[in-house]
Amino acid sequence: MVRRRLAIIRRMAQFANRASHLSFEGVSKSFGEQLAVRELDLQVAPGELFGLIGPNGAGKTTTLKMAAGLLRPSLGRILICGHDVQREGRESRRHLGYVPDNAHLYDRLTGSEMLQLAADLHGVPAERRRRRIPALLEAFDLAQVQGQLIMSYSRGMRQKLALCAALVHDPEVLCLDEPTVGLDPRGARQLKVMLRTLCDSGHAVLLSTHALDIAAALCDRVGIFSDGRLAACGTVAELEAEGRRAGRIDAGLEDAFMAVTGVQDGESANLLAALRS
Repeated sequence: MVRRRLAIIRRMAQFANRASHLSFEGVSKSFGEQLAVRELDLQVAPGELFGLIGPNGAGKTTTLKMAAGLLRPSLGRILICGHDVQREGRESRRHLGYVPDNAHLYDRLTGSEMLQLAADLHGVPAERRRRRIPALLEAFDLAQVQGQLIMSYSRGMRQKLALCAALVHDPEVLCLDEPTVGLDPRGARQLKVMLRTLCDSGHAVLLSTHALDIAAALCDRVGIFSDGRLAACGTVAELEAEGRRAGRIDAGLEDAFMAVTGVQDGESANLLAALRS
């Protein structure tokens, strides 16, 4: 644990001297009278893996969709490798890989054809895709099913194929919404290794997850969303210290999450009482 924290501190010192790959500058998003994201200021540096955690409806998915250009911010701007997502959409997408929580794939294409289509859309040269597509399929254990129609794929296989499609053009920034959903333990392990490898080679990763153990084990920094705001942000150690200051006994990341989002210890007793009624 001490060794891991020292490694994180060294990486954070490196991040401080790097220009951000992904920047949210005063970003807000409203749907009618509902404010989904409030005045978000966040930078993710090259080599950094940043995790967003928070309750359902807190604004995490909206944030990722704005980064991908699928939603327009009501206020503020988002920069990917220095390119404004709204004003320079095509250029910003050249540097971005995005996987939503429920990826939409073309069921009547094979896995290999889906990746060829993704490579076409991103303008990946023929020589490079001949190397990269087989390597990605092999890395995610999809080589044996690449000739099968996607409609025959399991949820986990579809998730891994969506990851391959997002990585086919080797983007500097990767945005992932609940990337481990549907993955078996082996697939989840492959994803963790891949994300850490990408960051170690200078990529920036922003992921949303409900799996606090993944956030604690993998992320350089974690941001806790609550009611559309980035209510707390820091390393896992810093957030755990916040939990201790809030009077939580164990003060792990889960306790910090509960403290920041206002969840009370008595709620579990209330739930048990309701189930017994």
